[in-house]
Amino acid sequence: MKKIEHIGIAVKDLKAANKLYSKLLNTSPYKIEEVDSENVNTSFFKIGESKIELLEGTSSDSPISKFIEKKGEGVHHIAFEVDDIEKEIKRLTKEGFRMIHERPKDGADNKIIAFLHPKSTSGVLIELCQEKVR
Repeated sequence: MKKIEHIGIAVKDLKAANKLYSKLLNTSPYKIEEVDSENVNTSFFKIGESKIELLEGTSSDSPISKFIEKKGEGVHHIAFEVDDIEKEIKRLTKEGFRMIHERPKDGADNKIIAFLHPKSTSGVLIELCQEKVR
């Protein structure tokens, strides 16, 4: 793993959260997009080398909506950048980690992604991210 790519924060209202985080971070989101595969709307803020991703569910059965219903708004996941996501999935599986996604899929911000199950990572949802080849 190369670095922490971003921290994902679950929010009920993306528009309101964008206003709040724009004031807090003194900058505007550099990208807002819908990710159909995850049933979420997202926005990204860049702070130095770090990013914050705000996530709003687009349906009541989206993972973000279910998370908020169960735990409330707040930190949802930590994402790590990797060079070869398929190789990293194989390595982590061999190490005994449980994957939510056995194969990478399209994510936000020009990434392919895969999540590790929090039951195998001390309760923390971990996302692997690899830049899509253009």
